[in-house]
Amino acid sequence: MTLRFKFILGVAAALMLATLPWFASPTLIQFGISTLLLATLAQGWNIIGGFTGYASFGNSEFFGLGSYGTAIAMVQWQLPFGVGLIFGVLLSVIFALVVGIPVLRLRGHYFAIATLALSQVMTAIVSNLEVAGRNTGLVLPLLNGDTLFYELSLAVLLLATLTVLWISNSRFGFGLIAIRENEDAAASMGVNTTLYKVLAFALAGVFSALAGGIHAYWITFIDPVSAFDLSLNVKMIIMTVFGGPGSVLGPVIGAFVLSGISETLSTEISSLANLFFGVVIVAAVVFMPRGLADLMRRFRKTGWRYFSENVKQHRL
Repeated sequence: MTLRFKFILGVAAALMLATLPWFASPTLIQFGISTLLLATLAQGWNIIGGFTGYASFGNSEFFGLGSYGTAIAMVQWQLPFGVGLIFGVLLSVIFALVVGIPVLRLRGHYFAIATLALSQVMTAIVSNLEVAGRNTGLVLPLLNGDTLFYELSLAVLLLATLTVLWISNSRFGFGLIAIRENEDAAASMGVNTTLYKVLAFALAGVFSALAGGIHAYWITFIDPVSAFDLSLNVKMIIMTVFGGPGSVLGPVIGAFVLSGISETLSTEISSLANLFFGVVIVAAVVFMPRGLADLMRRFRKTGWRYFSENVKQHRL
């Protein structure tokens, strides 16, 4: 598949998604908004987790800060949505820079635990802030415009994907991959590992905050527990790993496929939806640990041996 063909295919897919509200039902549009925002979150996590190799459980904090930044600006200060969205992004970037410098010195499970704890810390802090509505949260102005939120969500996802595409072909991206493969060797070769990791953390924060701000205005209500929900971070990781971490389109494909499966199972057999959803994830990790992106790239050469080779390689 040539680069030109990939570009044409990508443009066609984007145009098809952009025209969906013209003929889709309100239910499908709402499902589309949710899926596009999840795909954006997965792309954000892909920058720090897929390219840099740091399994962050802190991206839900960025989502929450984006939500609260937008809500506070609109509710408490009566500012426009666009200004609130920018304020939420600024909060997330500042948080990423301040927290990222010490936390990103940790590695492996120590880093994961530290970012995991941050979610509880942020929930406790926001729950005691008067400007954030304390435990009761904030109610945003109502706007009946699902089409607008859909197009905004699609635009943010396209921006995130183009950013990941740039990263994958840039010196910055090669530095992140070097850190993922061997951080000490990357440092010895002149890569400023601390700077690269903090910038990746901040970039992940930008897209997570944008998704959070759009989501807050869409649902018109936020509270500390839902804004800093850890399960949302788990979904980002699962979708990225399922689609292919460190790839350009893997997280997007993973988000679309898993969201579709989850929605179908919830509709057909709601009582067992979570169980079947979990089985799909486990099977994917066992038989294609590098995700759908790797499967599509190698299946034509190896055929069905692709799955057996993965099982043997990981001694399962």
